[in-house]
Order: sequence, then C-alpha cells, then structure tokens
Amino acid sequence: MADRPGAVEALVMPSETWRGRRVLVTGHTGFKGSWLSLWLHQMGAEVTGFALPAPTDPSLFEAARIADLIRHVEGDVRDLAAVEAAMVEAKPEIIFHLAAQPLVRLSYAEPVETYATNVMGTVHVLEAARRVGGVAAMVCVTSDKCYENREWVWPYREGDPMGGHDPYSSSKGCAELVVAAYRSSFFNADDAPALASVRAGNVIGGGDWALDRLVPDLVRAFQQGVSPMIRSPQAVRPWQHVLEALGGYLQIAERLLGGERRFADAWNFGPADDDARPVGWIVDRMRRAWGDGALESAADDGPAPHEAGLLRLDCSKARAALGWRPSLRLEDTIDWIVQWHRQVDEGADARTVTLAQIAEYRRRVGMAGQSMELSAA
Repeated sequence: MADRPGAVEALVMPSETWRGRRVLVTGHTGFKGSWLSLWLHQMGAEVTGFALPAPTDPSLFEAARIADLIRHVEGDVRDLAAVEAAMVEAKPEIIFHLAAQPLVRLSYAEPVETYATNVMGTVHVLEAARRVGGVAAMVCVTSDKCYENREWVWPYREGDPMGGHDPYSSSKGCAELVVAAYRSSFFNADDAPALASVRAGNVIGGGDWALDRLVPDLVRAFQQGVSPMIRSPQAVRPWQHVLEALGGYLQIAERLLGGERRFADAWNFGPADDDARPVGWIVDRMRRAWGDGALESAADDGPAPHEAGLLRLDCSKARAALGWRPSLRLEDTIDWIVQWHRQVDEGADARTVTLAQIAEYRRRVGMAGQSMELSAA
C-alpha cells in the first residue's frame, strides 16, 4: 500500500445510495465510529459526527485526520439538549448511533457512567430524533453481550432474552429494550423513522488502541517488546473484522432508506461459526503474524471481575433476509490487523492504509456476491 494521503481514494467508488446523503454518526471519534465515518465519506455521504473527544491517545480518529473530512461536533449523548441541537443543525436523513461506554471491565469501575451513556444516551438520541423530525432511518449499535448469557454451546438468536451479568452487558440489553419500546410506541407509523438495532461480535481491526481489550493489548506488548499478560485464555468469543460488522450495518441502513420497513428490527452480524475462537488461539495467531518482537504471553493471575466464558451469535436471519455473510476468515482478519499496524509504525499514512483495507474489503464482498449470483444461476 502507498503511504501518500489520498493515494487510494479512487479505489473506493462512491455508492449512489450514499452520495449526498446527510448522515449523523454518534460516537464517531471511537474505533468503530472512525472506520464508519471514513467509509461513509468515501461513498459520498455528508457526515456529521457527534461525540466526546477521541477516547484514546493515539486514536484512529486523529491519526486518519477524520475531522478534516466531516463536520465534527463535540458533545455528550448524556446531554439531551446537546444531542437535539446537533440534530437540528445536521438535519440527518439517517442516524448511526454508536456512542457508548464500550468496555466490560471499565463498567465495573464506572457503572453509573456506563448506564447513563449506554441506556439514557440511547434514549436521548431516539427522543431527539422524535422531536426534531425529518429522520428517515436509524441504526442503533448495541453488542453481542446484550443477551442473557447461559454459557451454552448454542449461538444466540435475535429473539432470545436480553440480560447481562456485568453492568456493560446489562446496559446493552437495556438499550435493546429501549429501542424496541421506541419502535413500538413512537416509530411504528409509515412516516416515522425506520429503526433497527444491530448486534456484532467481538469487533477487531487496525487502529484500535483501547485499554483492557485483547488485540490492542497484544499490539502494545509486541510494539514494546514485552510479554502480553493474558487472562481467560479458554474464553471463546465471536471475533470479526470491523468492516464485517460495518458492512452489515450499511446493508440494513440501505434497506431502511429504501423504504423496506420489515428491516426495522434486531439483527446479528457475527463471524462464521468456526471463527468463534478461544482467546489463547488469537494470542498465538497474532504472535506468529507479528513475527520479530512478539514475545510469548504470560498468564494474568490477578483478581478479575466476571466475564463470559462462551459466546456465539446465530446470523442465519441476516443470511436469509439480506444475503449477508462474512467475507474475511479470522486468519485474514489477524493478518490485516498486523499489516495495518506494521505499516503505520513504519510511517505509512493511517488514512491511506485504512482506505486501502476498505477498498480491498469491498472488492472481496463484490467477488463473493458475483460468485453467489453465478451459483444461483
């Protein structure tokens, strides 16, 4: 990949669905929000972002200079008046609500902030949309951890009960209940916003520098030449590249914008069943992909709060209704993460590297779609 800013813009062809479309993204300074904002901008959307300052230093938002490409508004979803003012100014046709407190372990230390952000923040975004009007569609991003996790081997379907042992997981289950209540109570008319919620797996990718998250912790350890400290190596998670989740969100959004209200529902977007892997497998595969400087891991035997040991998602609904399916295997995902960080560490431009991976992902999705069409024929 070239390291010249803008070198791959021509590879990311604008989509007519998004060209000139007014989009509001909450949480655009976070990891997923930064990838989504950059992708939407490259498809021709007029993006407004509403969020607190970037939550990490470094951050993808700063490294890729995303504020130069979109309308950047700093604000807190816990402040209803600020959310409403931003929405009045942006006049969005569609809203992607990603703003959240996204970490399980932090939720034990900051439960009030977690519930205020994840539950009441969602209420504020939905209520502001109801008051302001003019919004055609909304996609609220929650989490695979919204389900009442019974630690069984079967993957969870969209109709399974909400729950959560820890404050983070509980708050995401609560957010799903809020979305369902607003959909039934206020957004059930044909001229109301079409409202969907989306639940992804453990999203990973280049440019994530969050604390207490496995892949960023590994990258930091490898960069510093120290042994990563690993807890719960046997815990199984549905790992997937950030672009897989965002691709699903965009497909739902396009259906909602096209007037297909049957897609105003809850949706799982997870990896292939055999890409739900233990933490220890990820650690070993990342170390081999990184190569020089990646030391063996050490066990973190310190006290730790409860975290789920087994979690899988059933994505048959998205496959059947959308034709959506993962395009990257987990091995590819890890290679992409290592390539992203290696190239940026060597001086490549973060925006250019990110755009190149978006372009390659879209190429693979297009090739997969063509193969499916040929098989059907």
